[in-house]
Amino acid sequence: MKGVGAKLTNGLNIGSQALASDNSGARIVRIAGVVGGKTRKGRQQYVKIGDHVKVSVRKGNPEIIGQLFDAVVIRQKKPFRRKTGERIAFMDNAVCLLKDNKGNPKGTQIKGPIAKEVAERWAFIAKIAKFIV
Repeated sequence: MKGVGAKLTNGLNIGSQALASDNSGARIVRIAGVVGGKTRKGRQQYVKIGDHVKVSVRKGNPEIIGQLFDAVVIRQKKPFRRKTGERIAFMDNAVCLLKDNKGNPKGTQIKGPIAKEVAERWAFIAKIAKFIV
């Protein structure tokens, strides 16, 4: 997986709620874990923009409430710095649900902007995004 070209900050914790910003049927999700994340024993993991996470659906379509899905964090409120020196922060924390481990999104469109770092790392998500900031 390609690295991110920015100085990312710890945006979300395990257990944080985020908006599902695609048309997969989920509205609000809770972050359950980080896929491939490594930390010291006993330390709580954190999630940054562009990370592959496991989420549990809290609100949305009744058929998928409580189910566990893979997702990618596409927006975070906490500011992060790019290599050019500019700082980027979004209005909300948002994820895009995935249907498999290859990075194919579950929905067919993403509402709102996504970060450029996500588009570079996840090409399939960049194809269905309206805005890339």
